[in-house]
Amino acid sequence: MIINEDNSHFFGSRAANDMSIEGLNAFVDQYANTAVTHLFLNPNAMTASFDSETRDAIWETRNQVIPADIPFAKAWVDNARLLNERGLDPYAVWIARSREKGISPWLSMRMNDVHDVNDTTNYMHSTFWLTHPEYWRVPHESKGSWTDRALNYAMPAVREHNMALLAELLERNDPDGVELDWMRFGYHFRAGQERAGAEILTQFMRDARTLTEAWSKKRGHPIQLAARVPADPDAAIGLGMDGVRWAREGLIDLLVPTPFWATADFDIPVEEWKKRIGDATAHVKIAPGTEVLLRASPGGEAIVNDLASVYGFASSAWARGADAIYLFNYMDPAPILGGPEAYRTLLEKGLAPEFVNTQPRRYVVTYRDTVPAGVSNNAQLPADLRRSLKPGTDAPTVADAIKFQLYVPTLDAAAKSSLFVGFADTAPTSLLLIVNDATATEAPGAPVTLDNVIGVKSGLNFNVSAGLRLTGINTFQLAPRDKDAQGRATWVELRVE
Repeated sequence: MIINEDNSHFFGSRAANDMSIEGLNAFVDQYANTAVTHLFLNPNAMTASFDSETRDAIWETRNQVIPADIPFAKAWVDNARLLNERGLDPYAVWIARSREKGISPWLSMRMNDVHDVNDTTNYMHSTFWLTHPEYWRVPHESKGSWTDRALNYAMPAVREHNMALLAELLERNDPDGVELDWMRFGYHFRAGQERAGAEILTQFMRDARTLTEAWSKKRGHPIQLAARVPADPDAAIGLGMDGVRWAREGLIDLLVPTPFWATADFDIPVEEWKKRIGDATAHVKIAPGTEVLLRASPGGEAIVNDLASVYGFASSAWARGADAIYLFNYMDPAPILGGPEAYRTLLEKGLAPEFVNTQPRRYVVTYRDTVPAGVSNNAQLPADLRRSLKPGTDAPTVADAIKFQLYVPTLDAAAKSSLFVGFADTAPTSLLLIVNDATATEAPGAPVTLDNVIGVKSGLNFNVSAGLRLTGINTFQLAPRDKDAQGRATWVELRVE
């Protein structure tokens, strides 16, 4: 189980008194003797949270503005500066402490972070980004999307700027590995030029591998290389991040297919990644990543995961061949529903398959939040229920039914499961549910609860027995029995008790 610690969280969430050896060690110690095996420590966005020689430190704000109404921002700047003034490098301390506690320490480098680029006065922006708008994906863009203001890796200066930081991180630190986080923020070339840009990023990965191999010799132990890429292999190559090729060329040791931020993705095709990677899977691990948020549809409202949905994600990932589970934005003290107690349970009980497959779990219909033009985002919601009757009769038909696909691992014969369908308004009272090969349940089953869902005013539960052979990609179809039934489905999930 891998946890990513971002570049701001520790500094912004602690008091000045914690900026000490004791405070730094306490951060790592909360993960000691738990199920956490790896800490991925992120030292940078545009700027660095340490005294870098290759880019601005976060406290070197120049004429940039720290928002007065966001205490976290000022704490981040002040506490990072305070550690530096006290001669403490948090990443060196954390790497050493992690090893002492039996946790593998890695560094995670953000390759194209563009937080708050709509506001060029924001304190997080670097001198390099501010003074070189010609290096943006859309040069000098003033009105477009945040994706337009990401740096363009087709520019040699952009690649040199980032390779310099990677070299500095390896010179300053002695990690077990380095992750290149291409999903912060996932857009690295001009629109329409991303696939051609894959050659550029592949060469960057070759150069990065050369660096880690050189430092492995100097440090006397392997320094591995990982990459975070879009969840789907077609989306990844379509955006220039050819994780399959990187694995097949031996450029990486760990691949993290993952969403960007908007929602967890319950349909990361680990088996397809492994099929395309082929024999190289013998030396490349796949660690599907999950986010802390849940959204049913693009632009919809968000809720955070609870233990049951994290367990559902993990059980699907294991069933599809995952080698590890990667958690992003799962930072202390309470990133999930259930608060600190739930977080401690997550850390201490872990996500091993033999555990999660015995727990209540949720498999939620979501979508892919990072895809290029021409690749589906798999959005299935919202969906409008239409009259689905045979002409001239009152008999239902599935021809126009709402259809959902959801990956579910093979369920134990004793598993009790139900399909929950949430509606934006009043739920229809007479629906036929057809699962896979036209096997249907009769009537709504378990009592309806609207806990841990969003954008839902009413819902229906249907009993789904193990006899329906839920395994792998399953198709659920909802058709109205009543010719006047209608409604807008906004949330769908399988709940396993």
